Amino acid sequence: MSKYSNHVVRNPRGGWSVRKEGSEKAEKVFHTREAAIRYGRELSKHEGSDLVVHSIDGRIRSKDSYRNVKNAPRSKH
Repeated sequence: MSKYSNHVVRNPRGGWSVRKEGSEKAEKVFHTREAAIRYGRELSKHEGSDLVVHSIDGRIRSKDSYRNVKNAPRSKH
C-alpha cells in the first residue's frame, strides 16, 4: 500500500498535472482537468493510494481513497 497521495493540480505552464505528494515534478501533464483526473484515478487504484483533486485556485476540490482497492477480494459472481 502506498503512503503517498496523487494530486491533480493546475500546471503553471498551462493544463493540469498529476503529481505525487511532496513532489514538484509532474508525473504527467494534460490539457484538461478531466483527463488528469482519469489518469490520476487509475494511477491511485493501481498504487492503492489517495487521489486529491484541486481547483484552479489550489484549494482541495475532492478526495478519493483507493487504499483498499488494490487488495480487495474479488467477487465470485
